[in-house]
Amino acid sequence: MSALKPVVLFLCAGNSCRSQMAEGFLRAWAGERFEARSAGLDPKEAIHPLAAEVMREVGIELRGQSPKNVKDYLGKLPARYVMFLCERPEAKCPQVYPGVASLQFWPFEAPSAFVGSQEELLEKFRELRDQIGVRIQNWLCEENR
Repeated sequence: MSALKPVVLFLCAGNSCRSQMAEGFLRAWAGERFEARSAGLDPKEAIHPLAAEVMREVGIELRGQSPKNVKDYLGKLPARYVMFLCERPEAKCPQVYPGVASLQFWPFEAPSAFVGSQEELLEKFRELRDQIGVRIQNWLCEENR
C-alpha cells in the first residue's frame, strides 16, 4: 500500500491570487511529494486574470484550479501543513485550522490593495508571484532537512 502524500493547504481571504499562486508553485515543483490545495474565507468567483497571466509567464498553468471556501475542507481534509498568506493577522483571513501538524503565517500584500495602470498592476503581480515562489522554495528546502 502506498503512503498518501501530505496535504498542504494555502489559505487567504479571497482564494483568487496568493493562495492560488502558492498552490500552483507547489504542484509544479513538488506535486510528487505533496498534495497542494488552497481555499479562502470569502472566496471570489474566479482566479484573478493577472494572477493566472503572471503564473503562465513562468510556465505554470492554473487551469483546473478555482476559488474554494475553507468550509469545504474543515473536518474533511486532513491537512498536515496549513499556510496563511494574508498580509495581517487582523485581516479577514482564517486564523486557525483544527488538527493541523504545522501552521505557518506567510504574510503577503493583498493584491486587492494594488493600484495603478494595467502595466503597473502586472508588475505588482509579478513581484507578488516571485515573493511567493521564493517562500515556497525556501519551505521545500526546510522540509528536505
